[in-house]
Amino acid sequence: MPDSKPSRRHFLAAAATSLAASSVAARPVAASPSRVIGANDRINVAFIGVGGRGRGHVRRVYDRSQDKADVQVVALCDIYSKRKEIAREITKLQAKDVHHQYAEVLARDDVDAVYISSPDHWHAPMTLAALDAGKDVYLEKPMTYTLHEAQEVAKRVRLHKRVLQVGSQHLSDQRYHRAREVIQKGWIGRPLWTQNTYSRNSLHGEWNYHIDDEGTPQNIDWTLFQGPAPARDFNADRFFRWRKYWDYSGGIATDLFYHRLAPLEFAIGLGFPTRVSANGGIYVHKDREVPDTYATNIEYEDHYALMSASMASDAANQWLPPIIYGHEGTIQFVPGGIVVLPERQFRTKFEAAVGAPEVLIPVERQDIDDDHTSNFLDCVRSRKDPVFDADMGYKVMTAIDLGVKSYRQGKVMAFDPAREVVLDEPGTRPAYEGSGKNYDDA
Repeated sequence: MPDSKPSRRHFLAAAATSLAASSVAARPVAASPSRVIGANDRINVAFIGVGGRGRGHVRRVYDRSQDKADVQVVALCDIYSKRKEIAREITKLQAKDVHHQYAEVLARDDVDAVYISSPDHWHAPMTLAALDAGKDVYLEKPMTYTLHEAQEVAKRVRLHKRVLQVGSQHLSDQRYHRAREVIQKGWIGRPLWTQNTYSRNSLHGEWNYHIDDEGTPQNIDWTLFQGPAPARDFNADRFFRWRKYWDYSGGIATDLFYHRLAPLEFAIGLGFPTRVSANGGIYVHKDREVPDTYATNIEYEDHYALMSASMASDAANQWLPPIIYGHEGTIQFVPGGIVVLPERQFRTKFEAAVGAPEVLIPVERQDIDDDHTSNFLDCVRSRKDPVFDADMGYKVMTAIDLGVKSYRQGKVMAFDPAREVVLDEPGTRPAYEGSGKNYDDA
């Protein structure tokens, strides 16, 4: 537990960590050699960040370790002493296996893979360090804080040949896998656009999690929490409710739309966006920096996605389910499966192909969190790519981050997929040129 006045050693360690975090694109080091995991070996897993979502991962993997002989929890790390102790009690680890500095976890030879569940602004620094240390990574969504960080993470995964699973469990929802198959069979023709919503409502506002009275500067390492973010005085609201603040989060876009866009990217194969615009505002809950109501329009070479959300109204839980609109038909996502409906002009063609005027493809409801975890651990052993790998995570993060930038800067953001650069930034051409559309031919 850190003292109210950190020691010089502690201060220097924190400063070094923050300095490393500010240089995300620094030259990668050669990856440390990793253990070859045999068919009968347990995968040794460590957790960096064990509050909220991280604690859920701890429980899930620990419970699996008790049921199966394929995994075990060997280390934990957090900067809040109370959370560390709760996680230690769950896993029954010894005190020596509970760490304060994440670098200590990555230096351990007995760690094969790490779960990273820190606030968004720490995702890239921790992940890059883990990859350089020869660890496989389960990285909570959003993949990173910015698209540039995601680009570097994807490069580093390829360089070190590591396994990285982005923790949006909806990629393990088999409805999207069946939708992908439908699209590949040509049943709806060319996919043209998709729309989705993700709304919630509450009296006090989304992300206003309980502020623990025990959370004070005496047992929260505020310096390490801030890391690469702007330095500020200790603020319990910022620590426990960090998703409300631009320093650490992109709000609705990074916390919720990343979940919605990622499986659609998988089903359709959207690639990189070309233009993104976003709008919204803080209409009800005035205690935050990020909008409580937000929408984004994402354009691709031959497709666009429209997503909208409010954290102040969920229309009595009647939000619009995901729909993929094609030239010849649509795919609707419903509880328990997907419905494929032809456009009236293509009914004859559709019935000849599928033998029915419309199709309901049932999908057994499963625990997608368990499936996503299993997919990651299977890939750690087999060295295959997981269902939500770093390259796809980078593409999704590009669209999400451009939406955040559009909202905050009040302008349309353009991206060049060929060069993988944001246009209208220093060193690039003006916006819209090279975006996949020839505006001179309009």
